[in-house]
Parts: sequence; structure tokens; C-alpha cells
Amino acid sequence: MSSLRAGIIGLGQMGRNHARVYRSLPGVDLVVLADSEKIPEEVSRGIETVRTAEEMLDHKIDFCIVATPTISHEEIGVLMAEAGVHTLIEKPISDNSEGAKRLIASFEKAQVIGCVGHIERFNPAIQSMKERIKNGDLGSIFQISTRRQGPFVPRVRDVGVIKDLGTHDFDLSIWLVDEPVVGVSARTALRMGREHEDLAAVTSEFNNSVVGNHLVNWISPFKERTVQVTGERGSFVADMITADLTFWSNGYLASEWETLKHSRGVVEGDVVRYAISKTEPLQEEAQSFRDAILGKSNNVVSLQEGLTVLKVAEACLESAKTGKTVAIPEEL
Repeated sequence: MSSLRAGIIGLGQMGRNHARVYRSLPGVDLVVLADSEKIPEEVSRGIETVRTAEEMLDHKIDFCIVATPTISHEEIGVLMAEAGVHTLIEKPISDNSEGAKRLIASFEKAQVIGCVGHIERFNPAIQSMKERIKNGDLGSIFQISTRRQGPFVPRVRDVGVIKDLGTHDFDLSIWLVDEPVVGVSARTALRMGREHEDLAAVTSEFNNSVVGNHLVNWISPFKERTVQVTGERGSFVADMITADLTFWSNGYLASEWETLKHSRGVVEGDVVRYAISKTEPLQEEAQSFRDAILGKSNNVVSLQEGLTVLKVAEACLESAKTGKTVAIPEEL
């Protein structure tokens, strides 16, 4: 069987990572790279380079990775769908939900695969957490808390921290809890003189009354990427930088220390850091996209899921603007 012919458009930081991974992915031949600016030779390394999406289509590609600025996702995605090209679009799916709906309609009409690059789902710690939650290791889920902060990345110009970073955690939360978000209350701030928000604190409520809270910013001197899910049997804590997963269990031994006995809602139990296989999330995402194209599996983040996440982000921005909690109607 011949290899799938691939193209990547947008050779910034994320696009270059995609190029590194797809260059060596079995069953894939990376044949063309596209960017409006000249692509350095150390990036292209002999692969054909062009300036536009239209030129990229001249290379008869089977699938495409769109890693351009968010504002261009809809235009390029629709072009790929109409050309019959399977496409993975980096998150967020679009800069607005109406554009995302048009994207979905285009791919449905063309009957080719369209998906969103919510890469954190493929983090080994998150994958392991999802499986353990599914197996009932936590019992009922009560709360999910995420923290994603670090220095500003100059590559981001067209959206703020909610759509660029927050969408990671909204997607993870919905996926892990397995319920939709029905309302959000958010507060944002601008501290670096940019057009869009660079700090956000969000409280979310899920359809099953699980409560979420999410801290995202571009103003921290250190990088943090964590997810904590608390349930009736304890808490899972995933560090997405190190891909470590730790379980803090509720204990069953009575405390002999009177002060602690009356101040704690639960008793501390064992703490276990799991030994899990650690593969690169982008490699896992790429393999899943390739296998979906080949009809072997369907382990990709759908465009509809990307739209759901974008609606949460838009509700956060509305809440921050109005100072009110914003309800998110459940999709029919």
C-alpha cells in the first residue's frame, strides 16, 4: 500500500513540531510545507516549500495539518474540505463559533475527516487518568481543577489566553468528566498591554453538578500544566509537563490527633505515583489521525467537539465582559 501524502501549512513553533513528527511517521510521506514567509532550509530539509494553501493542493496531498493563526482556520479548512483533503486543524477550531459551524458543514458535505488538534488528550498522564476514571477508581466525580500558566509566547497575536490556552483545559475537563459544561463565570485581565486578555480565572459547572475551576495566564515566570480530579475515593493529579499521574486516596484509619480529627473532611490515605509508559503526545495524535484516515480507528477530536469547546471559551469571554454567569445551552 502506498504512503499517505501529507502537507503542513503554518511553520511556526507548532507547525515545525508537526513537521518533525510526520517526517518520520510510518505510512506517511511529508511532501510539501506551506507558509506565507520563507521556510528555513533547516526546517524544510529538502521537502518542497510553497507560500499558499492553493499551491499546496497542487502536490496531490491526502491530508493536511493546519497550524496557521486561528483567524485563518476557517478559510483554509473549507478549502481543504472542498478539495477532498482530510484535515487536522490546530486548536482552537476557529476564532468564532459561526466559522466553526461552517467548517463542520464543509467537511460533512465533502465526507472527509476533519478534526482538531487538542493534543493534551494524548498526554500519557491524561490517557491513564481517563482510563482509571472510566474504571470507577474515583467513584463519583466532585470537582475538576486545572492550572495552565507560564510566560507569554510571542507566536500568539490574534486571540487571548482563553482561546489559546484555556481551550486545552475546557476540552480535557469535558472529556474527563464526560458531561457538557452548562455554565461559566470568568474574570480576565490585561497586564502586558496586548489587545487580548493574558490572565483568566474561570469557574465552570457541568451537567452532572461537577464543579470546575481553571486558571490560565501568560504572566507567570514558571510553567505549570496540571489537572486535578477529585471524587469520592480521592484525587488524581496529572502533571502534563512530566506526564506523571499521582493518586491521593482517601484513608480509612482514624486519626489519633484530636486537632486533625475535627478539622478534616476526609482522612489521608496512600499516595501512589503510577509507573506509566511515556510517549510523545504529538506522536500519539499523529498516529491516531493517520489511522482514522486509513479507517483503522476513530480516536481523534472531532470538529463538533472543537465547536463545543469554543462555545465554552466564548461564554467565558462574555462572562468576563458582563460580570455575570453565562449559561451554555445544551446542543440538540
